[in-house]
Amino acid sequence: MVSDTSEAVITEGTRADTDLVIVTGLSGGGRSTVARALENVGYYVVDNLPQTLLIEMAELAYAAGGTARRTAMVLDVRSRAFSTDLTGAVKALRDRGFHPRIVFVDADDKTLIRRFESVRRAHPLQGDGRLSDGIAAERDLLLDAREQADVLIDTTHMNVNQLRSRVEEMFAGEDARRLKVTALSFGFKYGLPPDADFVLDARFLPNPYWVPELKELTGRDEDVSKYVLGQHGARTFVETYARLINATAPGFEREGKRYLTVAVGCTGGKHRSVAIVEELARRLREVRLSATAQHRDLGRE
Repeated sequence: MVSDTSEAVITEGTRADTDLVIVTGLSGGGRSTVARALENVGYYVVDNLPQTLLIEMAELAYAAGGTARRTAMVLDVRSRAFSTDLTGAVKALRDRGFHPRIVFVDADDKTLIRRFESVRRAHPLQGDGRLSDGIAAERDLLLDAREQADVLIDTTHMNVNQLRSRVEEMFAGEDARRLKVTALSFGFKYGLPPDADFVLDARFLPNPYWVPELKELTGRDEDVSKYVLGQHGARTFVETYARLINATAPGFEREGKRYLTVAVGCTGGKHRSVAIVEELARRLREVRLSATAQHRDLGRE
């Protein structure tokens, strides 16, 4: 009887019910911030875990049950046991019945260099070379991991609070099987968001920047929103893409995609794209999609 009871406790639920998140990415990209954000929303976080222990940690989380069923494992190249075969490790987890999700944090080289220089420390792969050499080596090492990531977060234009907020919104109380849509505004003059799945251009609309009473406001202000959405074609633009996303969401979910980033750009990311993104996220929520609005470049001007 003792044995049967013990077995029942261990096997209650399935391995697929264990919410496993694997966090990796470039050094200086924001892994530690992602880990803290996951802790904030109830994940048990294991930092700097050797990749060879992924399966063992997953099995421990499954056996423990309770809060351990939401476990995040942070991998980085500082671990002596780090391997480039993350694809094989994830496949091995899936063969056992787990459904891990990979979060990859990235940033452009200039940003990573600036971050390392600000804390005055060497890159873990730098050796006797330059800081840029270490970053290049790590990019090469993590190429496969980046390509298979479920969530790619480019932190080039994010501060710590913005990154934490984005991760918490993605993972707090979510149904892991549902597609989660991030509507992201940006300014074309600051570059395209590398983590965008769709990129929409709102520059066909008149720019509130040239309206004196609207210039200093943003797309979050009611006057700007009314101005932008009142322009010919604006609401049709939002409605068309809301229908497209809603129509394709079931297919993305069937294919195992859980996060979709729809980026809307204007010149500076202050007026038109912000207003459009707020309205798009609202329309998506109306059709029962999980959608949040994020503004990458708001406040940069």
